[in-house]
Amino acid sequence: MAAVVYRGPDDLRLETLPVPRIQSGELLVKVAACGVCPTDIKKIHYGTVPPPRVFGHETAGTIVKVGARVRGFRVGDRVALHHHVPCLDCHFCRHQAFAQCAGYKRTGVTAGFEPAGGGYAEYVRVMPFVLAGVVKIPQRNTFLEGAMLEPVNTVLKAVKRLRLLREDTALVVGQGPIGLMFTKILTLRGIKVVATDLIPSRLKLALKWGARRAFNAGQPAMIHKIRSVYPVLDAAIVTVPSDAAVLDAMEMVRGSAQILLFAHTKKGGSASMDLSSICLEEKDLIGSYSSDYTLQKEVAHLVFSRRLDVRPLITHTFPLKETPAAITLASKPSPNSLKVVVVQ
Repeated sequence: MAAVVYRGPDDLRLETLPVPRIQSGELLVKVAACGVCPTDIKKIHYGTVPPPRVFGHETAGTIVKVGARVRGFRVGDRVALHHHVPCLDCHFCRHQAFAQCAGYKRTGVTAGFEPAGGGYAEYVRVMPFVLAGVVKIPQRNTFLEGAMLEPVNTVLKAVKRLRLLREDTALVVGQGPIGLMFTKILTLRGIKVVATDLIPSRLKLALKWGARRAFNAGQPAMIHKIRSVYPVLDAAIVTVPSDAAVLDAMEMVRGSAQILLFAHTKKGGSASMDLSSICLEEKDLIGSYSSDYTLQKEVAHLVFSRRLDVRPLITHTFPLKETPAAITLASKPSPNSLKVVVVQ
């Protein structure tokens, strides 16, 4: 089968690999679509994991082989995959910190080599411990929608970490595909959203996706302009890896508010801040990383009912052989690009 293999920093090669052999408790899935995720981009660009690997974890496809001990699935089922499932029993799971569970950190979908998602290949093997996260795609919905379940899950998980009530106001920094999903999901939950971005076209999109107001983050006196309209912000979600944006958010939100970091996944970053805002003003600086398997049914309903219609977010698709170009565009988006997906 064809697969795009990571051979080192910024070194992706189209190679021929054997089709994965499954065991009795596993599935073999023919990949139809796999989204490009910033976490994989960082691994590829910075070489933070040893090669060789086949990346791609926002995967949807068709089951072509079912292990003898697998129940509930059959050949021909169209499915969205979920590559991390926690043990639900350890200290972290009991505290619902699923992404910190040792079992969760194992990747259960692979196209070969060290399991890394495998979606940038023609076929993937789905291991027994992640079968609970596999979701069937309804007939009316597309593989592209199925591939969006994983990123939507990460956003919904983060939203649920916030102590927001209806009619509260939240700042969403960045209106790329993740930021727009935050904007829409918050709006659906009755939260008033103030959006910022550097790209004017994305600010217009933010308004279509439910934001009350949208401000250009590159303009002078942005903080003053936002405060003149929304003097009280109950939370801020930072969807871009900008330290300056975090400090601005810390300054803009009210006392007892939450500032959630969603994109600061590269280790080694630091920023100087006034810690009295954490102590005296009781502001919470929190993070949210990866997905929550327990939200899969809620996420599937949100996406497949099209209450959150993810289709307009997908602006560019690339064939498997052009995966490097897809990753380049996703890492350096153009004014008219949002979600990038590899399709087969």
